[in-house]
Amino acid sequence: MQNENVSCVTVGAGTSACSINGSQEVRMTNSSTGGPVFVYVKDGKIVRLTPMDFDETDPESWKIEARGKVFTPPRKTTIAPFTAGQKSMVYSDKRILYPMKRVDFDPNGERNIQNRGVSGYERISWDEAAEIVCGEVNRIKREYGPSAILSTPSSHHLWGNVGYRHSTYFRFMNMMGFTYADHNPDSWEGWHWGGMHMWGFSWRLGNPEQYDLLEDGLKYAEMIVFWSSDPEVNSGIYAAFESTIRRKWLKDLGVKMVFIDPFFNHTANWIGDKWFSPKTGTDHALSFAIAYTWLTEGSYDKEYVATHAYGFEEWSEYVLGKTDGEPKTCEWAEKETGIPACDIRALAREWGKKNTYLAAGGLGGWGGACRATHGIEWSRGMIALATMQGMGKPGSNMWSTTQGAPLDTEFYFPGYAEGGISGDCDNSAAGFKFAWRMFDGKTTFPSPSNINNGQGQHIPRLKIPECIMGKEFQWSGKGFCGGDIPHQMHQYQYPAPGYSRIKMYWKYGGPHIGTMTATNRYAKMYTDSELDFVVSQSIWFEGEVPFADVILPACTNYERWDISEFANCSGYIPDNYTLCNHRVISLQMKCIEPLGESKSDYDIYAFFAKKLGFEGQFTEGKDELAWVEQYYNATDCPKLMTFADFFKKGYLVVPDNTTRKKTVALRWFAEEREKDTPDWGPRCNNSVGYKGLQTQTGKVEFIATSIKRFEEQGFVDEYRPAMHTYVKAWESHHCELAKKYPLGMLSPHPRFSMHTMGDGKDSFMNDIKDHRVEVDGYSYWIIRINSEDAAARGIKEGDLVRAFNDRGSVILYAQVGERTQPGTVHSYESCAVYDPLGKPGCSADRGGCVNILTPDRYMSKYACGMAPNSAQIEVEKWNGDIYEIY
Repeated sequence: MQNENVSCVTVGAGTSACSINGSQEVRMTNSSTGGPVFVYVKDGKIVRLTPMDFDETDPESWKIEARGKVFTPPRKTTIAPFTAGQKSMVYSDKRILYPMKRVDFDPNGERNIQNRGVSGYERISWDEAAEIVCGEVNRIKREYGPSAILSTPSSHHLWGNVGYRHSTYFRFMNMMGFTYADHNPDSWEGWHWGGMHMWGFSWRLGNPEQYDLLEDGLKYAEMIVFWSSDPEVNSGIYAAFESTIRRKWLKDLGVKMVFIDPFFNHTANWIGDKWFSPKTGTDHALSFAIAYTWLTEGSYDKEYVATHAYGFEEWSEYVLGKTDGEPKTCEWAEKETGIPACDIRALAREWGKKNTYLAAGGLGGWGGACRATHGIEWSRGMIALATMQGMGKPGSNMWSTTQGAPLDTEFYFPGYAEGGISGDCDNSAAGFKFAWRMFDGKTTFPSPSNINNGQGQHIPRLKIPECIMGKEFQWSGKGFCGGDIPHQMHQYQYPAPGYSRIKMYWKYGGPHIGTMTATNRYAKMYTDSELDFVVSQSIWFEGEVPFADVILPACTNYERWDISEFANCSGYIPDNYTLCNHRVISLQMKCIEPLGESKSDYDIYAFFAKKLGFEGQFTEGKDELAWVEQYYNATDCPKLMTFADFFKKGYLVVPDNTTRKKTVALRWFAEEREKDTPDWGPRCNNSVGYKGLQTQTGKVEFIATSIKRFEEQGFVDEYRPAMHTYVKAWESHHCELAKKYPLGMLSPHPRFSMHTMGDGKDSFMNDIKDHRVEVDGYSYWIIRINSEDAAARGIKEGDLVRAFNDRGSVILYAQVGERTQPGTVHSYESCAVYDPLGKPGCSADRGGCVNILTPDRYMSKYACGMAPNSAQIEVEKWNGDIYEIY
């Protein structure tokens, strides 16, 4: 608020009455998926959002002393671009303001299922919506059982621990009864399905702990290798630009920044010293060549691997070519990756000489490469390289600069994945700590163990279309397999024995067509005659919403009460708030009344719970604000501030714990001590106490005992072998499909939106020329293409082009340049707009859903993860046709 004359007086309920340039505004607090904010409201309308600035009553920030300098963060929060644009999303003309019914849908007559996605809508009342929805719920449960009702939310909902999907959603759905479509880890597939078998960390879904690595890096780092990592775009997760200052500090200290990414990404453009661009699907060939160089030149930590690795000698024989006759030399890797052998060798030698941190993905894990068809072996390759250089020793670790700030990990405030008000110990991490603090034992909280629901049947989210369209199949692993490593191998089937096929779909939240794989399937499934009824609960009219029979209008987080912590999901990534520079807990105020007749998700579920006869059990007589107070008092927050004071101020900054012992991630493993980090694990299998990793041997397993045991039981999987090997990606320039579709498409997480959150909706994000570009009044999604490939196809900057393969067609705006090498194109995933030019699911989409082009095949035979960052396509100038396919 520079250059403004501002004076504020607290008026209660987390608000301040502010006189700004002579006009009266009220400053409130809230938080978003991209950071906590001050919300300025005048006359019942949001005026603007800003990051939070701390005042003199807030605790001092931490300090780190390293290399003769003192480092301390700015006294404010940061916010993501899509958070800065959320005012425009709140007031978007795409908001759903009233309950709606498809005009040609009659639950007691003609349903006209074939017209879903085509028909228009008419406004109805909430009572009319309830009569239709509850009538269908009761009919389907009576005729087929509760398992015939399918539901699943989007991956990322609007922020708030009471209103989030793990909380109020599961509380209601468990009471109603349903089949849940399990989520796959859509940001860390390779780590989950591959890395976990090599080093454990199942409770982190295959990603490593990151404690106190910022101080370790500031003290010891000489080089950082950012491999499939673009933290200026993805911020780790949820953490806006909190870590930007850290990379500036490291750059100022002279730390060399190396980037390996087929796309010259935004972080590389800012701080990169060297860029390597491998062909899509070949990153793990590069990792093998680096390992080969270290093995032949002796530039790896021999003592470390002798004591900390299992199967290393046999793996080394493979790398050297003694077992398969193919040495993994730099010359071999050059043929695979396109990177000159001399450059690979130079990188390996410099890496081996310097204190080097491996930033494999944006979170000490993750990265677009882990979501590719070679993602399992790429992730294992990253672990192999880190292990060979003494992972956990000072100056050597898996660290992406995003986590590891020195925050107080002893102060307990749960993340959204710890279940909120659901008490669901099966589908969230509620059972670890929070359920027993949240509920006093006198009430019967709604756990699947005591609710007569349909959750004996689960299906994979990636196979929703196949289930709805009547297929039967088997698969391994139930979504997020965090409990233990072998959980991934557990066999499931659909329909589950004794359970019903799906007849109704209660869709909740954002689009799947822009986020899942081969997503024309999702459009086609809605017109299947076996799907009797579809209800969509959404904020905006986008994605699959136009396929619903009844639409329920939800409101945004600025129109309801809630509570949350900046960037804390916790249950999947314990203590991941160390992404941030301060622990900030926000009262998410109801800043404005819900627009139109929209309701909060909690109020929608309370309304339907009353109609279905279990309102008392669902609400326990509480509204959202009462649940927020109960939630607050179940945390450590009352040790610092009463709820009444929190209610007045609107946020709480957790003080730095100056007595906390520094516990650097994996230092205990490197030094063969009992674990001293605050991590929940490891659940060690090989010894008494907390020594060793979670694996069966307690070591990094170059030959995974869990996969080997699975193979011995007859489950052989060529794309997930027991020993980490170079398995050619099944969709890349190697494959037969590349002869027909020669361009490899990268589709990483987007820069200016969080999955579909922030895109479309006629929001301010559409005005950013690197997000969408307007042509003849329409905002097109962007594809980036190398100038050589563009010239060969007669494509110029600004042309509208058709990207296509056998799965479908997408109309995009062409950016021509050198940020990808020839043969590679780049287009972010997670478009929120689905706009078919003809029949839905059978014609070109001009909204930008490039996920239509991605393969629906699982990563490997027994690993039910998706590989959306691998797709072979062709691109041509668009001639205006709709390109219908069937």
